[in-house]
Amino acid sequence: MIRDYSLKGKRVWVAGHTGMVGKALVRRLTQEECQIQTATRQQLDLCNQAAVEAWMRENRPQVVVISAAKVGGIKANEQFPADFLYDNLAIQTNIIHASKLIEVEKLLFLGSSCIYPRLAEQPMREDALLTGPLEPTNEWYALAKIAGIKMCDAYRKQYGCDYISAMPTNLMGDGDNYDLETGHVVAALIVKAHRAKQAGAKIMELWGTGTPLREFLFVDDLADGLVFLLKHYSQAGHINIGSGIECSIAELAQTVAKVVGFEGKFLFDPSKPDGTPRKLMDSSRIQALGWRATTSIEDALRAAYQCYLKTLES
Repeated sequence: MIRDYSLKGKRVWVAGHTGMVGKALVRRLTQEECQIQTATRQQLDLCNQAAVEAWMRENRPQVVVISAAKVGGIKANEQFPADFLYDNLAIQTNIIHASKLIEVEKLLFLGSSCIYPRLAEQPMREDALLTGPLEPTNEWYALAKIAGIKMCDAYRKQYGCDYISAMPTNLMGDGDNYDLETGHVVAALIVKAHRAKQAGAKIMELWGTGTPLREFLFVDDLADGLVFLLKHYSQAGHINIGSGIECSIAELAQTVAKVVGFEGKFLFDPSKPDGTPRKLMDSSRIQALGWRATTSIEDALRAAYQCYLKTLES
């Protein structure tokens, strides 16, 4: 549903502004003549309900974007299931409920494509939600995100709140987590390829078989899509945001190697988990509203690599 909403002059709180998505969203919102509000972890514990409500009553945001979340790769999800479930449930519950209490005008909740069943029909449409078992390697995170979508729907239904949910695909770009223990696939590949190049290595070892298919989106494209939704979208349920371009992990590794300048070969370890076999989002709904991603995978990877190099200088 199209319902135009102006951000001009509005107080917009980006919860999670230090994360990859939050940073991109803050960059994009500077073009909207709005007042951007942020709070660091030292200033506000998002898992503390009383603290969240007090901060929101004091700062009175009119628009809220929940990009704050506990995130990580397959290994982190396997090691800390309780943390991924509790922290994400607490963050989104506290913010969504406090937003209703102070009468926030618009709220955007950010989920993840991992909410869909492991073997969902591809490309994944929004109506695939809750139609089958989740991917075991990230089900705790996915369960929390599904609860967030349903909470936004419940507050819209019961109280008439203008709360919407967006489901981004896999991301890359400035602000990514380049820790090999907790980072996602793109950041991990960039780090491994750079280190292999620096060491003059002939072989780079990678987890899994390299066959899973993934879709990737430049985080600045995502931020633009989120602003588009804030201004032009109001509907229950959730809406996908993706690039529509997919590649295998092996193909992604080859493109990363090209961007980084690693000229060796890859050695895949099939004893390590692959995760979901294929994950491509159906983004036809947001495209029908008039928004599309514009950045290619290679250009996005080049930008991501430059950002990684800057982290090494700091």
